[in-house]
Amino acid sequence: MNIDTFISTPTEASKRSGPHDRIVLSSRVRLARNLQALPFPGFAKKADRIKALDTIRPAVEALPQMADGFSDSMDNLTALDKQILVERHLVSREHAAKNAGSGLVINKNESLSVMINEEDHLRMQSLLPGLQIKEAWTTIDAVDSALEKTLPFAFSPTLGYLTACPTNLGTGIRVSAMLHLPALVLSEQINQIVQAVNKLGLAVRGLYGEGTEALGNVFQVSNQMTLGEVETDIVERLNKVLAQLIEHEENARASLLEKKPKTVFNHIGRAYGILANSHSISSKESMNLLSLMRLGLDLGVFADVPRALVDELFITTQPAHLQKRYSEKLTAEERDLLRADMLRERLKEVRRPDTSKLESLSPRSEKGAN
Repeated sequence: MNIDTFISTPTEASKRSGPHDRIVLSSRVRLARNLQALPFPGFAKKADRIKALDTIRPAVEALPQMADGFSDSMDNLTALDKQILVERHLVSREHAAKNAGSGLVINKNESLSVMINEEDHLRMQSLLPGLQIKEAWTTIDAVDSALEKTLPFAFSPTLGYLTACPTNLGTGIRVSAMLHLPALVLSEQINQIVQAVNKLGLAVRGLYGEGTEALGNVFQVSNQMTLGEVETDIVERLNKVLAQLIEHEENARASLLEKKPKTVFNHIGRAYGILANSHSISSKESMNLLSLMRLGLDLGVFADVPRALVDELFITTQPAHLQKRYSEKLTAEERDLLRADMLRERLKEVRRPDTSKLESLSPRSEKGAN
């Protein structure tokens, strides 16, 4: 099966919805597992990696949850297909660099993804739209329990599941959510929020995880500790923190509208103006501006525009998706030109933001803002 024909279109992917998805874009629970008597992938010779792949892949394919899914070795995927999978958060950047001896299995609706021979023999994740941490945990826990009946996982009675990186030792669980936090960024509260979250033992990263930038005002929040705490407690703790972050973002939006409405609409209006009229625009700039346009949609200043349109543009403006759309190898400059053409075309029917809300807000609230 070809991954290009299997994976959902950007239009289909952008229409997926879940609880609190104005702010929480997606929820993910990932488990790391390894097989007994085989070296970790990073230390394994090619023969051992192939042996692990040949053992794990049939077991994953046989799961009921993977019926009609996609399964292949990483060396059969093109570099472009791998990058598209990264942009969809279905594989890690590290796994996209793998070739012979590594594999991938994805279920039909892309809510389950299993990476074979990434950093660990198994990296399996449940990915759901909106705030669905508990549901994602229930889903991946069932997969883990089923695989444990047929695969000999490396486990220590004192240390728990053995993993390539000590930070995953114990439960091997990473619970995370992608959050859209433009108001906390605009109100300059984001650093304070990040520091507070870090003190709770959680990590805040960028759009593609560790070492990446928070493009489009999207932040990934996840647990750091996996040892000495049961999975359900980790899930519950993160769920509570996410609920607080949602509240902080909502309060920041309300406060900005009350105290600095012109500033808010200036950001949104400028974003719309550039996106709808530019003739060259980078991936980074387009994502940051689309974030502000998405905020405008949430605030109701764009009439009759579905949020799915902006969410789709979040996907299609990224480099690999743009490259795939035009079916040819493009330079960075050519991508910037074609990205601008696509944005102008998709936004030509979108009317400029309606700032009539400003009439009911006192201009005094903006005095001294600069």
